[in-house]
Amino acid sequence: MNTERLMQIALEMAGLDEVPGDSAIHRPGDGIERVLIGIDLKAAELAIASARGFDCAISHHPVGGRSTLRFHEVLGRHVDQMVAAGVPRDIAEETMRSTIEERRILSSMANYDHDPSVARLLGIPYLNVHTPLDEIGRRRMAEAAAGLDEGATVAELVDRFYETFGEFRNAATEIEVRVGRPENQIGKVVVSHGAGTNGGQPVAKAYFDHGIDTVIYIHCRPADAKKLADEFGETKNLVVTGHIASDSVGINPYVDRLREEGLDVTTFSGIIPPK
Repeated sequence: MNTERLMQIALEMAGLDEVPGDSAIHRPGDGIERVLIGIDLKAAELAIASARGFDCAISHHPVGGRSTLRFHEVLGRHVDQMVAAGVPRDIAEETMRSTIEERRILSSMANYDHDPSVARLLGIPYLNVHTPLDEIGRRRMAEAAAGLDEGATVAELVDRFYETFGEFRNAATEIEVRVGRPENQIGKVVVSHGAGTNGGQPVAKAYFDHGIDTVIYIHCRPADAKKLADEFGETKNLVVTGHIASDSVGINPYVDRLREEGLDVTTFSGIIPPK
């Protein structure tokens, strides 16, 4: 096994044709048998991986290099998701324009080579796989939500997620209804995920303004949720499933696949088991 194949497996599972901007191989390598994977693997975790004899370290979140400098590119996936849900393209693009540009500038200010340079110094293969695994998680959650009709309640949607995914049952966090009420009907539902980070108030508003009744985020700042509640009251629903639990919903199928490939995979740094 090599790092190229590790990335390719994730792309294949997510149905993506190319490596997205927030994912990268930071130090290539081959002959990989033992893998350490977690949600955040940086300098300290690389030292642990090296000391414990792992052949490769995989972080979910971006850790530098092109995955930091090109992170803003994947935010454009929000545009595609909004358009697919019925938001006019010009509105979707305008909704994301300032966010994408702000993130591009902020990323250029980062010490983008810090963690990759540690991997090179230690001589350990190192990559991060973000959007592909989030896309796997988004599709799994969307499929679970699609099993309910529009007349189902938000409470029933939350129950469906708990029943379907052990990651939510095993998490220390809870799925929360931040806007709307548990007894509301779900209506038309969108899982807004797999696009770098959540779209905050602007993206949820665009969905609500164009026929979506329930938006599912994996995380949302309190100020954004308050703005949505102030504008839409209890007429729309924002369900927040939890960052780390939701990331794990996308990561665990990838871990299973690597084990099927014959790799010895150790999970840590936040990955919540499905059982």
